[in-house]
Amino acid sequence: MTERFDYVVVGGGSAGSVLANRLSADPGTSVLVLEAGRSDTRLDPFIHMPAALPYPIGNPLYDWRYESEPEPHMGGRRVYHARGKVLGGSSSINGMIFQRGNPLDYERWAAEPGLEEWSWAHCLPYFKRMETSTAGADAWRGGSGPLVLERGPASSPLFAAFLEAVQQAGHPLTDDVNGYRQEGFAPFDRNVHRGRRLSASRAYLHPVRSRPNLTVRTLAHVTGLVTRGTRVTGVTYARGTRRAHAATTTVEAGEVVLCGGAINTPQLLQLAGIGDPALLRGLGIEVVADLPGVGANLQDHLEVYLQHAATQPVSIAPWLKHRHKPRIGAEWLFRRAGVGASNHFEAGGFIRSNDRVEYPNLMFHFLPIAIRYDGSRPASEHGYQVHLGPMYSDVRGHLRIRSTDPFEHPALQFNYLSTENDRREWIEMVRAARHILGQPAFAPFSGGEISPGPSVETDQEILDWVARDAETALHPSCTAAMGTGAASVVDPATMGVHGMQGLRVVDASVMPFVTNGNIYAPVMMLAERAADLIAGHTPLAPEDVPFYRHGHDMPLWPEGDPRNAADPRTVPVGRRGRATEDHPEEHRR
Repeated sequence: MTERFDYVVVGGGSAGSVLANRLSADPGTSVLVLEAGRSDTRLDPFIHMPAALPYPIGNPLYDWRYESEPEPHMGGRRVYHARGKVLGGSSSINGMIFQRGNPLDYERWAAEPGLEEWSWAHCLPYFKRMETSTAGADAWRGGSGPLVLERGPASSPLFAAFLEAVQQAGHPLTDDVNGYRQEGFAPFDRNVHRGRRLSASRAYLHPVRSRPNLTVRTLAHVTGLVTRGTRVTGVTYARGTRRAHAATTTVEAGEVVLCGGAINTPQLLQLAGIGDPALLRGLGIEVVADLPGVGANLQDHLEVYLQHAATQPVSIAPWLKHRHKPRIGAEWLFRRAGVGASNHFEAGGFIRSNDRVEYPNLMFHFLPIAIRYDGSRPASEHGYQVHLGPMYSDVRGHLRIRSTDPFEHPALQFNYLSTENDRREWIEMVRAARHILGQPAFAPFSGGEISPGPSVETDQEILDWVARDAETALHPSCTAAMGTGAASVVDPATMGVHGMQGLRVVDASVMPFVTNGNIYAPVMMLAERAADLIAGHTPLAPEDVPFYRHGHDMPLWPEGDPRNAADPRTVPVGRRGRATEDHPEEHRR
């Protein structure tokens, strides 16, 4: 007998965990979550120990292990893409950095036809609903949500030097990159709570798994959508770890919600005949919905590491030696403390590359060690690095399935460095980072730049280095964009796929533009708001809270607001007293 659920959620990652929680809150609604990966068992240190984050990447037990097609502007090399293949999705293997993006990212969304209710004022209540900021709740931050966000201590000598150096280089500090003012440098919020990674599944899914109306199945790879005309009535999925021996099961659904992310979701849509007719017919797939935007508009962030040797023993490099690992493990296991209890991305910031840029387009993460994601290190015993990347490039790529085999990875073409603007921002980015790391604050520590090194100086040399050394920042997005135009895929008012019934999409693929930071927080916000839209709840009321914008000046609150009289910050200042100059009148909604 075929099972039937009101909602089948495809993907138990970041968005899927939110939807599983919110949709199953109605005891009269049955929800099935199908996750292709395995469970995120609580005893797995590679997931839950923050400092162990390099270990899952590249490991087929945790990672889909995608890679791009040869990138034409990067010497034809393929760029590796890690994506979480485990309950919690990429939130179980990512760097645990929590960044909302800039309010103007959401104003940019809202400027698109049909997306007026995805403005900053409409999104802010959902950011606040999902979080508990340990720095304190206020008009900008939440205090009672499932995601507990701890602020990085950033107290080591190298972090102190970095935060001093950015000021010497002419950049401001800010109290909170997720609060009133993103522009500037500060300790970062992290998805780390009491020394453990707090993934989406641990925050949203595991606390409600005992609900009788919620079923979660792991090692369940969805292989297709069941359709009757333009209505989706269910899914097929294969159980097991070896596809040759996996049994196929069909389950009926009142609605199917795709939460597979910006790679898996468009792949499943194309396999079901939803996408560009030319691609589908070329593979012998019957066209169910003519939506050429499926798999188009692929966006991502690229990054490099600018590394320095350190002349003093102030980095965390010695802790990586094998003889220290038992102590690290014991301290973390029994006390949730020590080197293992931090992701070590404890501070960073955002700047504008020039005065023509409206809001920050360059992001920095500082790390008190010189190391790559794969764990490889330069010859220097001690070192430090800053992760660099432009944040809203005009580069666009695409995703296309290669065959009708649901287990075959699709072709990914990102087209990094393909535009003049992208190349210019990379040059500005590297020069800005060198300016910061060359400040007097680092004089007691710097043993010189070891990557890329002094031989890379001209604009072309910088671009050549980026082309051969850059890695993805792991933020694929926008491959099934919300909107009402011809290139859009998803209805922003319902999350339904255009031209289809019983099918919705909620994940990074629906973003119209990638936000200017790590995308985990925006995906979680998007899923929170989508849950209300899907369940038919009245969306949270928009919040008219001002935010910083360079080059504008106004009172902190709208004119006539009684909080101006009661709040000592009526002279334009930032949160908790840091003086600022700019408060954007045109962004009072």
